[in-house]
Parts: sequence; C-alpha cells; structure tokens
Amino acid sequence: MKLIGENIYLRPIDISDANGNYPNWLNDPIVCKYNSHGDIKYTKQMAVEYINNVINLDNCEVFAICDNKTNQHIGNISLQQISQKNRSAEFAIMFGEVSFMGKGLSKEAGILLINYGFNNLKLHRIYCGTNINNIPMQKLAIYLGMEQEGIRKDAIFKNGSYFDILEYGLINN
Repeated sequence: MKLIGENIYLRPIDISDANGNYPNWLNDPIVCKYNSHGDIKYTKQMAVEYINNVINLDNCEVFAICDNKTNQHIGNISLQQISQKNRSAEFAIMFGEVSFMGKGLSKEAGILLINYGFNNLKLHRIYCGTNINNIPMQKLAIYLGMEQEGIRKDAIFKNGSYFDILEYGLINN
C-alpha cells in the first residue's frame, strides 16, 4: 500500500530501509532532541530487529516517509498501540533527514496517516504525546485537529532531567 501526497508518499517500512541512513537518525542529537532515542548507539542490526518486529505486529503500522522526487526515505510515521476494541491508535512521527525538516512535510504526512487511520482502519480516536518542549510536534498535533487532553508530569527522562508529556487526541466524527 502506498499513500501518495503532493510532495511525499508513505509506504510500509521495509527491511531494506535498514541499509540506508535510517539507523543513523537515532544517533543524531537533532533528530532525537525530544524523543526517547539517542541515549545508546543505534546500529543497523537494531534497525533490522525493529523492522522485523513491527512488520509482524497486528497493532502497529509503520510507514516510511519518502520524497516524491527522489524516493529518498526521509522519516517514519506510524500508528501504534492500535486497539480494535477501542478503535484507537497512537500517532508517532520522526523526520530523520534534517534537510527535510521545517518544510511542512510532517503536515502532509500527518494528514495522509490520519485519513488512513480513520478511513481504512475505521479508527474512532487517534492520539499522541510529546515532550513539553517539542513545539514543532505540538503545532503539528494542533494542525491535524488534535486537542490537548492532559499532561503527564515528569513522564520522560532525557539528558539528566525529567520532562512533562503533553497529550493530544482527535476523535473521528
């Protein structure tokens, strides 16, 4: 399955993605500034194990974000913790190629994935959480129509400090 946008497309993550720059993203302090990655050296073998794991899960769909012009794998976006009973899933996104950040592509990818979740998976609710300092993700959540639902206090430990996680959610009406 391929979800096609104006500038990017989403395709299921594939084991061959571990051969590209993907494993290096999780060692990049810019990419990992607000997420839980970056505290241990991430290797190609770890990427292979992760991809093999997620492609066999029923409750997780991970897509590679690819540039339409070059087909370059520039990030990942996913619906995780998919609950058929509750018809809900957690939204996650990571842009790995720094040169593609700040160009509005996360909005395009987010819209494609939200539409996929609501229209194809028949989800009722999509939610996400982000570090209180991650302003770009907060803006993305709001752009996608999510509302702030709460705060998890001191929920992530990063670089020697605890940070709150802001929770956002979107209901499919």
